[in-house]
Amino acid sequence: MRFNIQTKLFLSHFFAIVLVSGSVGTYFYQSAIENLTQALRSRLQNSAALVSHGLEVESLDKIRHAQDVNLPIYQHSVAALREFVKANPDIAFIYVMRKEDGKPYFVLDSDTDDPGLPGEEYPHHVPALMEGFVRPSVDRKITQDRWGSFLSGYAPLVAGKGQYLVGIDMNANEVQTKLREIRLAGLLSLALSLLLAMIFSRILSRNFNRRIVALADRLSAIAPDQSMEKTAARGDELQQLSHALEQMAARIESGRREIEANQAALREAHDELELRVKERTAELTQTNQKLREEIAERVRVEIRLEEISRTDYLTGILNRRAITKRLEEACSRIADDDDSFCIILVDLDHFKEINDNYGHDVGDQTLRHAVSRLRHGIREADLLGRWGGEEFLIMSPETSLEEATRLAERLCRNLAGSRVETGGAAVSVTGSFGVTRYLPGEHLDACLKRTDDALYAAKSQGRNRIVVK
Repeated sequence: MRFNIQTKLFLSHFFAIVLVSGSVGTYFYQSAIENLTQALRSRLQNSAALVSHGLEVESLDKIRHAQDVNLPIYQHSVAALREFVKANPDIAFIYVMRKEDGKPYFVLDSDTDDPGLPGEEYPHHVPALMEGFVRPSVDRKITQDRWGSFLSGYAPLVAGKGQYLVGIDMNANEVQTKLREIRLAGLLSLALSLLLAMIFSRILSRNFNRRIVALADRLSAIAPDQSMEKTAARGDELQQLSHALEQMAARIESGRREIEANQAALREAHDELELRVKERTAELTQTNQKLREEIAERVRVEIRLEEISRTDYLTGILNRRAITKRLEEACSRIADDDDSFCIILVDLDHFKEINDNYGHDVGDQTLRHAVSRLRHGIREADLLGRWGGEEFLIMSPETSLEEATRLAERLCRNLAGSRVETGGAAVSVTGSFGVTRYLPGEHLDACLKRTDDALYAAKSQGRNRIVVK
């Protein structure tokens, strides 16, 4: 039997959708059954454990014989179990059993028609029931006894020492009803899947077939051929499309040869244009090179201007504006005392006398000499800047006050142990040092004021010394 392409597409789509949806539906159906069974077992087990917490072993020990049904403790306990059953419609019975000589005996039973009497042995061997004296358990399958068919859960009493358990029966009809509901839902889902598969397959096959026919008609219009009528009479839609493609391929081959001829003409024009572009590119390259040289020169000038704006013209170290900016940046980054920094303020002693006695040239030489001694004495992480006149500021990041003091002492000795050769005489150079540590949250001006006060104290105490504040 021959089928047209639309029928083939319909059948292929239908079986593919049925296969996928059937596999997925089977998986979810099995999962639903397993989840329901597990949920019922878990509920029975947890409910038994819940009821077991409300029972006292001391009271149950008093109930041992059938005549004990008249005891108030028996009647009160059974009434409580029956109330729990009323509150849970899908629970049939709740009972308490005692184990003696390895056998289970009734203690309490919520059944109102045929209750298990105290001391009555339960005659059936149920593994899950015997396990329930030790740990929470639930039946693996539905159990039948004189009261009917049930799925039961068990839990030992907390203080029962393995001698008492609570059992809860769920009527098998309730379980079967829930399973039937899931099976019915599964069948409805399967029927709906088949219906949707037919609808979708019908839509997809018609859509694909319509496109195939439209494409074949379009190709036939582009490349008409008289044999198309014969092909249509003896073949399906795909054969018609194949013949149309063959005709199109022939037209394309003819067009390709025409395109090659046109491309040859275009290449000739392109070569001529390429020559003109190269000449113009050479001119642009020269212009760009000049422009890059001008930009590089401007960058060098800007870098030099930036360096001049940050450094002291005489000593080559940071000027006051630059060192102040570094101090402000350090203050904004400090989070706690461990990240703080120290400031050392240095003032050259008797610098005015050097200028007056030897002239400003010697004074400038003395400033450069002092900078050289200070620069070689500080650490790599420290910053040195000219604060003004003969004053210099050193910032020591992440430095304790003790470390900064030792650094200042070393700088003071290095400076005092040097001389400036003036040609006629050697000039002695000493300095006064003020040392402070920045306190997190402190205003920078306040810290600088403390440093300046320390420096003033060093000068007041005779110079060539260090004062820490």
